[in-house]
Amino acid sequence: MDVLLICGATTIAGVSFGAIATGGGLPFWVPLAMSTIVFAGASQFAAVGVVLAGGGPVAAVLAGLVLNARHLPFGFSVAGLLRGGLLQKLLGSHLLTDEALAFSLKDSNPERARALYWACAIGLYILWNVGTFAGALLGQAVGDASALGLDAAFPAVLLALVLPALKDARLRLAAALGAAIAFVLTPVLPAGVPVLAALCGLVVFIVWPPTPAPARELAARELAGDCAND
Repeated sequence: MDVLLICGATTIAGVSFGAIATGGGLPFWVPLAMSTIVFAGASQFAAVGVVLAGGGPVAAVLAGLVLNARHLPFGFSVAGLLRGGLLQKLLGSHLLTDEALAFSLKDSNPERARALYWACAIGLYILWNVGTFAGALLGQAVGDASALGLDAAFPAVLLALVLPALKDARLRLAAALGAAIAFVLTPVLPAGVPVLAALCGLVVFIVWPPTPAPARELAARELAGDCAND
């Protein structure tokens, strides 16, 4: 169900991207080529935003590279799933997304994790490109794509997926801190950069290390003993 939700949100985000690109005056083929060759949602939005704001191609490429820098550590995480020849590894790395990696890491069984990664990655790639094509047509017809409000759908679905996972106090604090950082920096930094800055919320895991499992079990046994004595 989670995979279906994220695929649906990705389609809507693709429509939004295509509509914003052509609605802003870019040629029809540009968003289609970006979605096929680049396939990096946030980076594509950032690059198009830079160009539509008057920036040059170098600035647009740099904006995309900054946002996609997170894929370097992601690559180490997904390396174990991409077995086979060079072609399979190149294809798997091209299809790497936050969502596909997250869903694959949730399964401890290597074979299921690998199947989940490929299913999610291929599904997202197809739907993102389908959405981009539809959005590019829509942008040419409508013009002002921002009036459609499609950009709000993807964050809303992501939030719905993330909230149930915030069961640990440290996770909730890290998420709240990251959200606060992004909220404060959004008015003063280029699009996408506040999201990267939100990763500073992970400092919670440094200053508040987890309690070792044996210690938790010992505390539980002591509490049970105290209750029995009472």
